[in-house]
Amino acid sequence: MSLLETKKETFNPNVILDDIQKANKNLQGVIKETPLIYSDFFSQESRNKVYLKPENLQFTGSFKIRGAYNKIFNLPEDIKKKGIVASSAGNHAQGVAYSAKTLGISSKIVMPIVTPLIKIEATRKHGSEVIIHGDIYDDAYNRAMEIAQEEGREFIHPFNDYDVICGQGTIGYEILNELSDVDEILVPIGGGGLISGIALAVKAMNPNVRVIGVEPEGAMTMKHSLDEDRICELNFIKTSAEGVAVKKPGDIPFEIAKCFVDGIITVTEKEIMEALLMLIEKHKLVGETAGVLTLAALKKLTVSNKKIVSVISGGNIDVVTISSMINKGLVSRGRVLCFTVDLPDIPGQLLKISQILADLKANVIKLDHNQFKAMDRFENVQLEVTAETNGHQHIDEIIFQLSKNGFKVHRVY
Repeated sequence: MSLLETKKETFNPNVILDDIQKANKNLQGVIKETPLIYSDFFSQESRNKVYLKPENLQFTGSFKIRGAYNKIFNLPEDIKKKGIVASSAGNHAQGVAYSAKTLGISSKIVMPIVTPLIKIEATRKHGSEVIIHGDIYDDAYNRAMEIAQEEGREFIHPFNDYDVICGQGTIGYEILNELSDVDEILVPIGGGGLISGIALAVKAMNPNVRVIGVEPEGAMTMKHSLDEDRICELNFIKTSAEGVAVKKPGDIPFEIAKCFVDGIITVTEKEIMEALLMLIEKHKLVGETAGVLTLAALKKLTVSNKKIVSVISGGNIDVVTISSMINKGLVSRGRVLCFTVDLPDIPGQLLKISQILADLKANVIKLDHNQFKAMDRFENVQLEVTAETNGHQHIDEIIFQLSKNGFKVHRVY
């Protein structure tokens, strides 16, 4: 028997499926049902038949409650009495806090400084003691492990734990029960708990279904590890998707991914922002940056006319962040144009610019008419215009017509 076959036997999905089904029973009445949503828009954009698995609609705003509750539920009673501790950038924290409160168990959560305030406050409201420590998840993890040693609490790992993985695997179980002929399932990857659970469930139920992971280019933890055939730790992470900002995958998810994950797609920050905007605009659903990774990956699929499920893993995002992301997404999609022109300081020039924009049906959002910003402020006036546009082709047409009429356009964004 080869090494790979040995590992596949160790993580035999047909055996583990029994535990995933048990986890599914444990979660009955605890989690919210998240039926698949067919997306006309994303189907058209990707030339496939795209279905959304909206885990952003869970009570705690993400899929994490599944694994956390299953783990805590299965703890021996003597361990439950001592309490639990966890580390998280937000979503696992809320899952642990909600589960602990539901089961009547004391909990402490360590969260890194980068955690959005909305996730910190939500965790506190569920009754957990929140400790802010470290710049990234790994720092919070180390502090949580110290607390576990000092106080005798059980550490609830967000991804490198068998019961947690089985809990997350219930998502794959639900998808196959609802859409048995699905061709591919796209899954965000942080530490790997979600994709490993889904992959085990899916491969047990239908080995022909492809399970594809998605990572941001600034946090390709699992991809680097799989490429090197060993667990690799990133030197640094740079991504707006803080929910998947993990330096290295868990060893259990890594071994499962090696056997059962069919590929990994990486996406840029620009693609993430566009995906978030489109989810809000086209489906009236709010996703966090890590939660929309799979939507960002749809255009990079090499298949067409296939049934694709995109797991929307979470929707916990604060108003300030979502406003910033929407604005960046609008710029990226060519929906907003900002430019400057130096106008001769003579009557009628502003009207001429306005008429060109009106004729091209560009909706002016803001005008800044400032003599002191012009290159030659004694003869010219600088005009800065922000306009609502209808895509990159529309922008190109506006710039062309302005240039044709003698205006030198400097595009700001």
